[in-house]
Amino acid sequence: MDSARYDRARPRYPEAMVERIVTASPGRDFLDVGIGTGIAARQFRAAGCRVVGVDVDARMADLARSSGFEVEVAAFESWDPVGRTFDAVVAGQFWHWVDPVAGAAKAGEVLRPDGRLAVFWNVFQPASDVREAFSAVYHRVMPDLPFDPWARPALDGYSALAAKASDGIREEGAFGDPEQWTFEWERPYTRAEWLDQLPTASGHTELPPAQLEALLAGTGAAIDAWGGKFTMRYTAVVVTATRA
Repeated sequence: MDSARYDRARPRYPEAMVERIVTASPGRDFLDVGIGTGIAARQFRAAGCRVVGVDVDARMADLARSSGFEVEVAAFESWDPVGRTFDAVVAGQFWHWVDPVAGAAKAGEVLRPDGRLAVFWNVFQPASDVREAFSAVYHRVMPDLPFDPWARPALDGYSALAAKASDGIREEGAFGDPEQWTFEWERPYTRAEWLDQLPTASGHTELPPAQLEALLAGTGAAIDAWGGKFTMRYTAVVVTATRA
């Protein structure tokens, strides 16, 4: 993974989501699980939070540290907090890599009373013409590819991730009943911006160079047909619960 490209190109999160998580937390000491390059952490810091990060990827952690964050490299489930506690544990685009029960248990261990666990994902919600055009490119360039990210509504897959996270929270037993929050937002993209982020998407980093080049060319041609830009709609999905 090109961490610099990831940090530059991946979408941020809606300010309404950040504000609600901060407001619903008992204080401003945050632990960011899977901090990555610090995309979400910078938004929480801008909202007045003090953020410590944990990540399994040393390259991502180094980039987050360059933004001034304290980051420890470890799997969250086995991470040693050394007695530290936090007002909120957050995780953006990452909780599906964490064991849902063990992760909830670790979050319960490090959260202060009434502390909040909030895990969230950005989900593509393209307009029908965008979805159909992008899907056609995937089928033309990679007809044998086992996945087409545009074949069905992305929210279907993320609903399953959210349900798994909620089930883990309930099973662990240290939290109140989990809630799900959603935030609709959108972002305009130029051709160059969309093609910059495309190789960072799940399943794309392992593509052979020739296939990736053809995918970028076909996708770029589709965007050119719309005048070189388009708007992607997103839904940010949050699963959250308060430590009992």
